Amino acid sequence: MTDAQNSGINTQEYAIPVIEIDAYAPAKMADRVGQVGVAKSQLSTLTTFALSILAGVFIALGMQLSMLVTHTATSNYGLNQLVGGVAFTLALVLIVIAGAELFTGNCLIAMSFMARKITGKDLARNLIIAFIGNFIGALTLVLWIYNSNQWTINNHLLGAKIVLAANDKVNIPFGAAFSRGVLCNALVCLGIWLCYSGRSNMDKILALLWPISCLIACGFEHCVVNMWLIPMGLVLKGNSAVLAAAEKVHEGKLDLSNLTFFKGFLIDNLFPVVLGNLFGGIVLIAGVYWFIYLRPSKK
Repeated sequence: MTDAQNSGINTQEYAIPVIEIDAYAPAKMADRVGQVGVAKSQLSTLTTFALSILAGVFIALGMQLSMLVTHTATSNYGLNQLVGGVAFTLALVLIVIAGAELFTGNCLIAMSFMARKITGKDLARNLIIAFIGNFIGALTLVLWIYNSNQWTINNHLLGAKIVLAANDKVNIPFGAAFSRGVLCNALVCLGIWLCYSGRSNMDKILALLWPISCLIACGFEHCVVNMWLIPMGLVLKGNSAVLAAAEKVHEGKLDLSNLTFFKGFLIDNLFPVVLGNLFGGIVLIAGVYWFIYLRPSKK
């Protein structure tokens, strides 16, 4: 064997592997979303349902933290909103890294349907199960947090914050609730979309931080957040100490007549917000990125 051959063997044996650390480009991100959509469509109903309950729980925990860190704020409105948004990012970090099925974020897998990788039935099945599971998970946290008495913190000011926030949401006009829902889920799906560019958990956390902080800071409407926040407000509005604290913050008598489960929550808030969330996620984000990267090209 010649020296040249020996040299070739040594070079091959001790070759240093190339490790890519750059973020995935948008075209590759679109391929990854398509593959994830197929994987989600193949999950069993029970698995999807269990993961959906977890997502509802995680969203509720994130919103509870957001309420906690802002409940004593009396000035610097914009900065306090941003702090609450950063705190809420916990929810999406848990969903993306720990694994869960979120109704709003899963609107992004409509790209897989548009690319004909999954059927319309697959997409509808995932979104319906996720919606129901998210609702159950969020309501579960209403029970646990109420029983924890955490809402009594700071002379019931935390409970007052929740009641005031819930009351504001059920009094948003239909058009505004729909528009805020559109903007909210556009940001949620953008945050999830950015995660597909990452190669590590830290990449994903940083990718989620600003879109998710923005939607909370700007007061946009997320249906799963409202599945926890408004029922929590409904439970607490009957507590005299919470009501007294809320009226003190409000500096006057509160009108809670529309803070009801059926009309105020389901009809006036959840219905337009869900429609807006679907439009923002499926049309504005999934549809646009499908058109750019996954639609069949005709040369």
